[in-house]
Amino acid sequence: MSNNPKFKISDRVVYPSHGVGEIITIESQTIADTKLEVYVISFPHDKMTLRVPVARASASGLRGLASKSDINEVYNILNGKPKRGNKMWSRRAQEYETKINSGEIEAIAEVVRDLYKNVDNDRSYSERTIYESALNRLASEIAVLEQISQQEATAKLVDLLKEKLVAA
Repeated sequence: MSNNPKFKISDRVVYPSHGVGEIITIESQTIADTKLEVYVISFPHDKMTLRVPVARASASGLRGLASKSDINEVYNILNGKPKRGNKMWSRRAQEYETKINSGEIEAIAEVVRDLYKNVDNDRSYSERTIYESALNRLASEIAVLEQISQQEATAKLVDLLKEKLVAA
């Protein structure tokens, strides 16, 4: 186990199933005579705190925020052509959930792109729920990276998708 954690207190990180959080402290805990270092991550949006063992951080999918080139790739993905699956919705829904919970920003962008439709009433409840979950996850990371509010990031993403639809 390393005494030199990859992340520091106050670092913003992404945990796959919860999105963007902040490391508020690094604790040492003793469990069954084994000393364990854990990142204590706060997700204020969900009013939740998560403890992730430092040694298992990368295996759990914990990562730093995306880079500028990752964000450019996200915008390229959003500008791309949506993939319309020909599988049953339940199978596609499962694939979308897996992409969202992977924590990979590009995979989440694909879900947003593929599920975006200009007409909201054309969607089933589960499709809208998955789309909103992906959009919120993507917007929360972009908001932190571009130092704007999550609402501004969401509006920016939706505008980008609308413009693409108009141009098509």
